[in-house]
Amino acid sequence: MRNILAIAQREVRHYFTTPTGWLALCAFLVITGFFFVLEVRWFAMESMETAYNPYREPLDLGAHLIAPFYGEISLILLMMCPALSMRLFAEDRRQRSFELLLTSPVSTLEIVLGKYLGGMAFASLMVLSTLHYALLLLWVGEPDIGVLFSAYLSVLLLVGAFMAVGLLTSAMTESQVVALVLALAALLLFWALAAVGMIGGGPWSEALSEASLFTHAEPMGRGVLRLRDLVYYGTFIGVFLFATHQRVEGIRWG
Repeated sequence: MRNILAIAQREVRHYFTTPTGWLALCAFLVITGFFFVLEVRWFAMESMETAYNPYREPLDLGAHLIAPFYGEISLILLMMCPALSMRLFAEDRRQRSFELLLTSPVSTLEIVLGKYLGGMAFASLMVLSTLHYALLLLWVGEPDIGVLFSAYLSVLLLVGAFMAVGLLTSAMTESQVVALVLALAALLLFWALAAVGMIGGGPWSEALSEASLFTHAEPMGRGVLRLRDLVYYGTFIGVFLFATHQRVEGIRWG
């Protein structure tokens, strides 16, 4: 456990000692702030129209503001997580410092988990940096705290899946650019599966939809926690971490 934490700490320190981490964090806050303003403005305008229309039901804060906003956060992170994870293995391999890590008294599992936890720690910090939006909603409105908690949980699970995919692609190449492109392509494919399931019909479309990362996040964004969704994310992350472990083992003994 000590080795895992040491590797994770090294990765987190790298994010804060290079411009990449700070630029990613600042860009994330600017973009999420822009979308938050748009969503609140739209919700306020629609609420005013609803107040003057007796035939329309009042808008639900969770379904019409919280769920869309945190869905947009998830899409932003889909684009940013490959950039955060691309260097985790690729940079060490390019600089030939990875061989030193492999020859040190650290197991492959500790290396994989340490790098994954380091990347996840920074990505989770980015997600938690949006807590002021939740606090603002609690101050000016009466949102369901359970829906807010579930929305954050869905985003964190998605981030865990995004970083697991990025970790594998980073272990597959010495080029950070290639790792970025591979991870982004894979994540866009998993995102597109949900759209295919919605457009098509039949059992194949339903199966493709169930394989999508976002299909399982959508109910949580509305405050619905299902065991099968949690199992899906746990299995997804576990499979990609196992694949990364096998890839690093191949490099170690190859």
